[in-house]
Amino acid sequence: MNSLESEAQSSLNPHQHPAPTFVLLHGAWHGGWCYSRVARILRAKGYDVFTPTFTGLGERSHLASPAINSSTHVQDVLKVVAFEGLEDIVLVGHSYAGMIITAVADAIPEKIRALVYLDAFVGEHGKSLFDMDSPEATAAYIDLAQSNGGHTVPPLPSAVFGVNAADQAWVDSRCTPGSLACWTERLQLTGNHAHVTNRSYVFAAGWTGPFRPIYERVVAEGGWRTFELDCGHDVMVDMPQETADIIESAAFAELAGA
Repeated sequence: MNSLESEAQSSLNPHQHPAPTFVLLHGAWHGGWCYSRVARILRAKGYDVFTPTFTGLGERSHLASPAINSSTHVQDVLKVVAFEGLEDIVLVGHSYAGMIITAVADAIPEKIRALVYLDAFVGEHGKSLFDMDSPEATAAYIDLAQSNGGHTVPPLPSAVFGVNAADQAWVDSRCTPGSLACWTERLQLTGNHAHVTNRSYVFAAGWTGPFRPIYERVVAEGGWRTFELDCGHDVMVDMPQETADIIESAAFAELAGA
């Protein structure tokens, strides 16, 4: 048992604390499928785990539309929480979904036990994904959209994100185009997300992407649990056990005073 597992297990007492519910949200072009390994690990320990796919992606790609934006995806998550009656949620967001978990926490902070950003953007009021990414990446995505009808960004090859060679074909076969509006819509936040103080950030150190400045910023801010994994951007694919351990430990970090 590693130190993260020990932290979670030593803090888990069903007579003292309610069991957490894990809601794992995927990034651009992906779907709930990318968390299959992590979800299997957490479910084997008896946890409730939800891996919803955003409207217009993955098995819901038949619903794709230029009208889909980040607000659509926030509503996807809020509806899962409402209809499943979820409480004590550990809300996990990969990449683009860092924007979504911030907005969901802003809407229902009282239901969120912890936020975990997996190599992700940390949503800010009045900023879009393009506002937070590099100008070069923004220009490239706009060019891709323009070459695909103007409203859709086709998925990049998984090799670009440093996915391990054995899983690249699996990831590439499941990624689907995304609506450009998800990159351009600016988040509207009230500030309520700041009430969720149990926050973790996982930085994928095994590839060169836009997230190092974000990681360095949250380290400098203090108050975050921070981790580095030596793998590609899709940490849940490349290092599922380590990712699951971090996610599980986040549920009990504040209870344990970490």
